[in-house]
Amino acid sequence: MNGEDAAPVTLVDLIDKLAEPDAPASVPMTPETAGWVVLAAALVLALVWLAWRGIRRWRANAYRRAALAELAGAGDDPAAIAPILRRTALAAWPRDEVADLAGGDWLAFLDRTGGRSGFTDGPGAALATAPFRPEATPSAPGLGDLAARWVRDHRVTATGARP
Repeated sequence: MNGEDAAPVTLVDLIDKLAEPDAPASVPMTPETAGWVVLAAALVLALVWLAWRGIRRWRANAYRRAALAELAGAGDDPAAIAPILRRTALAAWPRDEVADLAGGDWLAFLDRTGGRSGFTDGPGAALATAPFRPEATPSAPGLGDLAARWVRDHRVTATGARP
């Protein structure tokens, strides 16, 4: 090669001679190690378990929702509230523990299981006699709120089957 035949090499000529690099391999979206698969499986199982527990709890508390809906229409009328509380207690506890309670024993049961007092020495005392009076019973201010709080807050002890 002589110098006359060859044209001077420019930067543009050199760039034109460059070859395009191959495209890199795509990054896989699956985990590379088994640990991530195990972690994902554990998370899925935990979510399924939590959903199952939530559905079970929601179904178990259907009696509470029904009682609260009835109490909303009962106001502070002891004659209307008494059977609602009795049905609620029968839904939560075994029949032999609740069905024969009356008077002071019934009110003490409501105080003991609701976590607060107010039935034996508050507006709830009207529940002991109101369902058995032939005449209309006067309303007991605060009784509807007390009953609704008991329905929401009562906890079944070891002998009961509900959470």
